[in-house]
Amino acid sequence: MFNVRLSHVMARRFVLIHDAIMVLIAWLAAYWMRFDFQFDQIPPSFWSAAIDSLSLVCLLQIAALILVSAHLGAWRRTSTHAILTVIQGVFIGTAAIAAMLFLLTRLDGVPRSVLPMYALLLTGLLCGSRMLYRLVRERQNAMVGDKRVLVVGAGAAGDMLVRSCRSTYPREYEPVAFVDDDIAKRGLEVQGIRVLGDCSEIPTVVKDNQIALVLLAIPSATVDEKHKAIEHCIASGVPSLTLPELSDIIDGAARVRDLRDVPVHELLGRESVIIDWSSITSGIAGKRVLITGAGGSIGSELCRQVLRAQPGEMILFEQNEENLYQILSSLQEKGLNDVNVVPRLGDVCNREAVAQVFDTFQPQVIFHAAAYKHVPLLEDQICEAARNNMVGTYCVASFAVEHGSESFVLISTDKAVNPESRMGASKRGAEVACAALGKHCKTRFTTVRFGNVLGSAGSVVPLFTRQIDEGGPVTVTDPEMERYFMTVEEASQLIIQASLIGQGGEIFVLDMGEPVNIDYLARQMIRLLGRIPDKEIEIVYTGLRPGEKLKEELFHPDEKLTDTGYDNILLAATRDVDSAAVRAQCDALIAACASYDQGQVEGIITTLVPEFHPQ
Repeated sequence: MFNVRLSHVMARRFVLIHDAIMVLIAWLAAYWMRFDFQFDQIPPSFWSAAIDSLSLVCLLQIAALILVSAHLGAWRRTSTHAILTVIQGVFIGTAAIAAMLFLLTRLDGVPRSVLPMYALLLTGLLCGSRMLYRLVRERQNAMVGDKRVLVVGAGAAGDMLVRSCRSTYPREYEPVAFVDDDIAKRGLEVQGIRVLGDCSEIPTVVKDNQIALVLLAIPSATVDEKHKAIEHCIASGVPSLTLPELSDIIDGAARVRDLRDVPVHELLGRESVIIDWSSITSGIAGKRVLITGAGGSIGSELCRQVLRAQPGEMILFEQNEENLYQILSSLQEKGLNDVNVVPRLGDVCNREAVAQVFDTFQPQVIFHAAAYKHVPLLEDQICEAARNNMVGTYCVASFAVEHGSESFVLISTDKAVNPESRMGASKRGAEVACAALGKHCKTRFTTVRFGNVLGSAGSVVPLFTRQIDEGGPVTVTDPEMERYFMTVEEASQLIIQASLIGQGGEIFVLDMGEPVNIDYLARQMIRLLGRIPDKEIEIVYTGLRPGEKLKEELFHPDEKLTDTGYDNILLAATRDVDSAAVRAQCDALIAACASYDQGQVEGIITTLVPEFHPQ
């Protein structure tokens, strides 16, 4: 309130002209009402006073309306707040008019009842015209060919969403029914729309009311409640859209423009993890943090999460120029919070580039996320897999030891457990190298191991989404294949949490919940978009690719799991390694990769990872 800009006034000049006309009408009509609705009964002195004061009344009243920003309200979305703003402006203006007329004329020729009548008449004219405009626009919108929709959730979000559906032009959605699990709402009407049942009745309501789309307006529901509602939506056979959590909507209002596809983690019913941010902040605040692979799926999210903990300096190390630019731009758009963020192009296998970063910035905490991860792609490129995943890790970790860094966190994968792929074997080799380097130094080495990240580059979720959008077929390797899934936000937060728990030498395993059948995931994603698997969208089984396993494991049989006291983080007992022998093998691996001797590279990997038996 009381924020007046000339540009805003000029942009709304037609609104102000309308309001000025209403002021003139209300002022003269107040005299007309005062003298029994007969102009010829108004004494000439009073009529003269009314005419003489018109310009002053209009000027003061318009100034009051501008002062409270009543002219800025969007008429097609006239709300209670807009009406109250108009009323406030009217009564401020009336008070100003009364005061000014008293000072100038002692209210000579102005009957006392004219002022309240004027205020009431003007309120009615200004509010009425705005409400009438909104009703006319909504009526016009109703003439557009609407898509009949069912709204799940008759609470505040559902109410706001229906209002938004009706005020959006051109009008796309026509809400015709609500469902809500709250028994007290059964049979009630919200915005004139009946609550017909609970979520279990979604398929019936869809069929009986010829629903074309289901809108989920339950942003504050639990993951389990959302999952059950989504299952009923899938059973209805029509597509669904959902509102994000209210915390993700900037102004807290639920609008049509906020609707999005149902995220896969809600489809899978994954509970959000609870993070101890106070310990994370105390462990990272003010420190120099290096993140390698900063432009990748995990690395970029680690950058966002670490930034929340207010490090003193954050160095982003990435070999892909475009990825580095994108993550830096993303961080800058959201605000760096006075943290010095330094982007550095470089390859983790380039000792000179890594040395320059350590010599210049002296990082205290290192998150090593740089890695190649695509299993089939790396099966016949073992030198590249070993060079990036093992030599790169050994290079960065060695400099961490040499410079006395406080901690080094290796981001590993479930594919490193009993690996059947060369990618998995290279990641297990990286774990072994870190275990060897961390044996006799003050740097705390921690390995964090987890499964697939939902939506990451190259994962099945964006692949399935693209294939469904293109009309199929959707390719599934095997109907029995299972994978562990976690959101990138969860994984990154748990990585940071785990890095602060360890004393050095531990392997932390993130609790990924139950594994998900990939065939089931593909079919549910198809149904969620209102399509029928095997009929409207074909599913093709392509068979296992080189290096792939039907089911992944999160820990080796010799790695006994124990509780850490933190939700979703388990501790796997590390297997003992011969530090000197591992270092010697790593040095030999560097030479073998440099000469591109694939046979020697594979021999060294099988020595470091004896459970790996290359196909």
